[in-house]
Amino acid sequence: MAPLKVCSRFLFFPCPLLLLVTIQVIAQPDFQGVECFNEKGNYTTSSTYQTNLNTLLSSLSSPSNNGNGYGFYNSSYGQNSDQVHAIALCRGDVEADVCHSCLTNSTQKITEVCPNQKEVFGFYDECMLRYSNRSIYDIVEDSFSFWLSNTQNITSGVDGFFQELRKLMDDLTSQAAANGSLRKFAVGSTTAPNFQPIYGLVQCTPDLSELDCSDCLARAVAEITNCCGAKQGGRVVKPSCNVRYEIYRFYDPTTVAPLPSSPPSPPPSSTNNTNSGGSKNNTSRTVIIIVVPIVVALVLIIFIFVCLRVRRTKKKLETRGDDTDEIRSAESLQFDFSTIRVATEDFCEENKLGQGGFGPVYRGKLSNGEDIAVKRLSTNSGQGDLEFKNEVLLVAKLQHRNLVRLLGFCLKGNERLLVYEFVPNASLDHIIFDTTKRAQLDWDRRYKIIVGTARGILYLHEDSRLRIIHRDLKASNILIDEEMNPKISDFGMARLFVLDQTQGNTSRIVGTYGYMAPEYAMHGHFSVKSDVYSFGVLVLEIVSGQKNNFFRHEDSVEDLINFAWRSWRDGTASNLIDPTLKTGSRNEIMRCIHIGLLCVQENMGDRPTMASVIMMLNSYSLTLPVPSQPAFFMHSSGGTELSGSRGWENYSGVTKSDQYSKSSSVKVPEHEVSILSETYPR
Repeated sequence: MAPLKVCSRFLFFPCPLLLLVTIQVIAQPDFQGVECFNEKGNYTTSSTYQTNLNTLLSSLSSPSNNGNGYGFYNSSYGQNSDQVHAIALCRGDVEADVCHSCLTNSTQKITEVCPNQKEVFGFYDECMLRYSNRSIYDIVEDSFSFWLSNTQNITSGVDGFFQELRKLMDDLTSQAAANGSLRKFAVGSTTAPNFQPIYGLVQCTPDLSELDCSDCLARAVAEITNCCGAKQGGRVVKPSCNVRYEIYRFYDPTTVAPLPSSPPSPPPSSTNNTNSGGSKNNTSRTVIIIVVPIVVALVLIIFIFVCLRVRRTKKKLETRGDDTDEIRSAESLQFDFSTIRVATEDFCEENKLGQGGFGPVYRGKLSNGEDIAVKRLSTNSGQGDLEFKNEVLLVAKLQHRNLVRLLGFCLKGNERLLVYEFVPNASLDHIIFDTTKRAQLDWDRRYKIIVGTARGILYLHEDSRLRIIHRDLKASNILIDEEMNPKISDFGMARLFVLDQTQGNTSRIVGTYGYMAPEYAMHGHFSVKSDVYSFGVLVLEIVSGQKNNFFRHEDSVEDLINFAWRSWRDGTASNLIDPTLKTGSRNEIMRCIHIGLLCVQENMGDRPTMASVIMMLNSYSLTLPVPSQPAFFMHSSGGTELSGSRGWENYSGVTKSDQYSKSSSVKVPEHEVSILSETYPR
């Protein structure tokens, strides 16, 4: 097998490449890819969770455990918060003894690599293993990927090669997704226009539905272009599915165990017709031939009519159902009011973190010791009701390490509460704009924040089940956890798009001047490129350590974007760099300035997508285009933000009381509140 290059720095996109050589299963010392999810929680040595995990892993690798007979293993062990769930999957063409050997290696190696993480994913060439303290069966997990690529390039006919590859992968995706609940696996080959053979493999965990498997594989196939460029082979591995292609046959079709065939349809029963009644029987037969079809047709018409009426009635009932009924369907996220009251010590003032337009925010501690942040919706706030609905329906569906995690909600009478994870550090603006604190942010930490924020935005735009435009990305909405990882917060102004929708319009502008794209601020046109613009401003602020509307250089004060563009044009872009940055790669810093200017270009079509931004951040071999002049629509020097109604403090539920950011993002009047609540399921 040809050597592969593997991405290990970022989950979504390729990084400095490490050379891996495939080794026989029996001697595999290291995973080809492994992810230890620190943010999903840790267990302690000799805890009940560790005991349950060891028991579960032992049972998975037991010689008597054959899974479902087709290389898929699903098991759980323990109870309540100490319950462990595991899924293992062997490649579809791997024989039983090799599969078992691979699983044995996996179960032994996984706790060495990830010694105390509650959720882990790792894979070899022949198998993969996942476990978690949450149920993972029948749930698609494709929010991150490992990318591996062949070291050799295609020498000619690249476009034709990848056109044929895409056709092959689409065909294999359809085959695998439709294969049933025992195994979702397909292999095949085709020939490129230059007569180069192409071999492909796709596989899902068989617990997924046909639609979920198809969607997961489609996302993986779409990543091949970014992952593998003009390479002769490549692989995209997600926890729920994986795809691979090479110019040589890397699988063995002769070892793919046949799936059981569906039971044959029973043969039609034989009947003997006798014609002993002469013309009388002929008459009866004629009557039957005429009457029976008419009766059947009438029955079908009535049945269809009833079904349509029932469906229409059901839709009306769903439409008329209030927000409370809609939210109560997510029972697993609902907290008892008494639990929240105890956690916040009856909402005492000492635990109050801040005050938002929707009501106060409190810090709390659950009985299991977990810190939480609780938004308590004001009972007389119409806009707060909207914020509550918008955030619950949006954020509960989002799971990503760079997004603030919604733990649940509470409904009791007029009380409506949002329960978030508690992030101990301040929002980014309290660190980066503070002359003392920002000195603690060396370049490595700032670069980590830039990349993490980009990954979170990409997830919102392309990789979540919903396509979401945040519309209020800014430093005060980027929260920093104890490991300096960024988490995007505050989805009260976010908008959902349908799958193929690329832009929208609104008659009411919400957001913060300085971070708003010109087409949105002036005309109400918003799209994914609106968030890209905000990200570009954020990058320039992180590099310079100064606010976008109050950039101080020597004795002058001006707009950050104006100064950045003029410095870039004049070849003095280094003047933009924060003087407190004493270390760090100057090339990397200058590249970030370049990317920031590409993101704030006036023409939204010239701005890169977030997928391209990650590629630019990650691949130094990628030549960046020359930025055009940015939009100079904001000339304020006093921190002016969009107004037109009362200002309101903004908090996403996760920082300490002395660290809050006061923003004047627009609060929509009650008579126009519906504009924010238009949602489009993806």
